[in-house]
Amino acid sequence: MPGTDTALDLIAVGRSSVDLYGEQIGGRLEDMGSFAKYVGGSPTNTAVAAARLGLKTGLLTRVGADHMGRFIREQLIREGVDVRGVLADTERLTALVILGIRDRETFPLIFYRENCADMALCEQDLDDTWFTSARAVLINGTHLSTPGVYAASVGAARLVKAAGGRVVFDVDYRPVLWGLAARDLGENRFVAHAGVTQRLQNVLPLCDLVVGTEEEIRILGGDEDTVAALKNIRVRTSATIVCKRGAHGCVVFPGRVPDNIEEGVVAPGFRVEVYNVLGAGDAFMGGYLRGWLRDEPIEQCCRLGNACGAIVVSRHGCAPAMPTWPELALFFAARNRKFRLREDSELEHVHWATSRARAYEDLTVLAIDHRSQFEDLAAEVGADRERISRFKMLGLRAVDSVAQGDARFGVLLDGRYGFEALAQASDHPYWVGRPIELPRSRPLEFESSADVATELSTWPLNHVVKCLVYYHPDDEADLRERQDRQLLRLFDACRKTRHELLVEVILPGGMPVDAHTVARAISRIYEIGVRPDWWKLEPSASPATWQNIESAIARGDPYCRGVVLLGLSAPQGELVGSFVAAAPFKVVKGFAVGRTIFGEVAREWFSGVTGDDAAVNGMAERLAALVRAWRHARAEAAA
Repeated sequence: MPGTDTALDLIAVGRSSVDLYGEQIGGRLEDMGSFAKYVGGSPTNTAVAAARLGLKTGLLTRVGADHMGRFIREQLIREGVDVRGVLADTERLTALVILGIRDRETFPLIFYRENCADMALCEQDLDDTWFTSARAVLINGTHLSTPGVYAASVGAARLVKAAGGRVVFDVDYRPVLWGLAARDLGENRFVAHAGVTQRLQNVLPLCDLVVGTEEEIRILGGDEDTVAALKNIRVRTSATIVCKRGAHGCVVFPGRVPDNIEEGVVAPGFRVEVYNVLGAGDAFMGGYLRGWLRDEPIEQCCRLGNACGAIVVSRHGCAPAMPTWPELALFFAARNRKFRLREDSELEHVHWATSRARAYEDLTVLAIDHRSQFEDLAAEVGADRERISRFKMLGLRAVDSVAQGDARFGVLLDGRYGFEALAQASDHPYWVGRPIELPRSRPLEFESSADVATELSTWPLNHVVKCLVYYHPDDEADLRERQDRQLLRLFDACRKTRHELLVEVILPGGMPVDAHTVARAISRIYEIGVRPDWWKLEPSASPATWQNIESAIARGDPYCRGVVLLGLSAPQGELVGSFVAAAPFKVVKGFAVGRTIFGEVAREWFSGVTGDDAAVNGMAERLAALVRAWRHARAEAAA
């Protein structure tokens, strides 16, 4: 029955697309040169929005059996959306939308939806058991525009209604998708049409909640006067009607529609700068449903919806801009909220940190991103440098032979000699890190173009940027400031290109070290405004050192993913001893060790003493031994 612990709160039905968002702001779509790729489509956006706010959501749609369809499915899984209803259509392609931000009122978009996959959705695609277990279903206007999708939407609504659930109708009116506007006028929100009005009104008797903008209320009600349209809607349904009013918030009509729209339940909006209105309505719906499906008062539902809409209009993109529940709490708690929300560094950080995919409580990584060390080894034994790339492929094979698809494993690989291995790693579920620093540089320099963001824009989004910095809190002021500037540049670049950042701190030799030194270095890096997703730190047998590190991270960024231990070529026994000291501290998630695992094996392989299989087996045995030692130490600490 709807409402059981395992049931979904909401199943959204309808369009699902890939949004290609122009990255250049303030110009024509014709003049945009690069595009960011996000999941899109109104019901898909709402499913993501509601999931980020803690609701259990699912989606019924069709996507192409293509790269874009797989992207949508994989991203929805990362968002926690139930994808059993995301069906692969082998005959049609996934829908695409090209969008841009020209100014505060102009947002050009082109829908590529000719015979697209989601418009082939039909009543036979409905899973009766799935729908009758849901507490609510969301249908939308676009998927009433042709007989097949109309039957699927109405069928889903009837199934949920008959089982005691609720039906939500998002009017979602795009004239171009009904063939009522030229194809280059995708942003047009209103064209009066009696046939569209009649089709939309057909579903009203099934509805418990109807949500639309003023333009959408007018097409649904069949009158260009908003109040008259509302009254026409009320004749056909007893559903709660929500009229979205952009920056002015919303007005709700739970019962009779008065003669003056201001006599409804009026909920003012939040004063923020409008950067991009696209997606704000879907965010509003996610927020409103968070309250409505938990039987909150109307005023609270509106407050949640308006806040979500306000946050999203300040950002680039639709689905990725949707706020999370911790982010929404921070928004409400702010006393002096910034007008330009995207300049609120704390809000943006919480958004980033709480919308990252996958949590890691355990991470064991083979670090084989070394460049200069392999070059030295090849020169020493007289081997061709071209063999370095081949050895790194063997390293990936070693990881896979131990991990067998376990996502708690990972690999650190460079783009210079590890390019082929990085490409192959994309076919596995493993964590992937990649170095950006110029080996052995102090002060820190980057192994890339002069603009590090330009370099990172060429990296796949699942590559975690690793930066090794030889850093001491008591470095001379000039050196420290130069390194701090580089770290800030890198951090800013990572956030703008949507890459996670791992900062590896190694204390320079010959400088004083005590139980506070690493923690002081971490605190200094936080103080300058850098918040890495990960830290990679030297092993230590001192519990006091780890206590100080854990405290510094908790103060600097409670959302930090955690720490992985590096090896520094330490003998295996010594490294295992450091595991015992670090294991009691939850901030430590595992290790990213290199030469302890591959050093001896590499020397024998480059010298021609052993072959490929022996090298893979040798690295696999050492990696497996360290994994067992780490997990044993963690289990002992927990016990």
